[in-house]
Amino acid sequence: MAPIEKKKGFSHLFAAGGYSFHGFTRLLKEEAFRHELIGFVLGLVVFFIAGASALQFMIFVMLMFVLFAVESLNTAVEEIIDRVSPERSIEGKHAKDLGSFATFCLITCNVIYAVYVVFF
Repeated sequence: MAPIEKKKGFSHLFAAGGYSFHGFTRLLKEEAFRHELIGFVLGLVVFFIAGASALQFMIFVMLMFVLFAVESLNTAVEEIIDRVSPERSIEGKHAKDLGSFATFCLITCNVIYAVYVVFF
């Protein structure tokens, strides 16, 4: 595989958008991310029904985007581990488990925030 040509200047902005889009389409292949997208939509509906304020909606959207970013990084770690060390190793397992725990922590934060907004 030939090296990817590094874009510079104004064309870098368009290339960066393309890289992000490719990352998004790759992430759509992850079942966990698709579940998080469903949670995002359901959360928006619940917030609307609960009469959440604009600020509460904004905080929820920001928390979900941070979750999406963490899920992206978790998937990147998993891909690198699978590429560099395709055999099973305790270090690879630990790296994947740590990425999973980071995602779990943020999902927990989102749930706690949603419960707070809806019930308090």
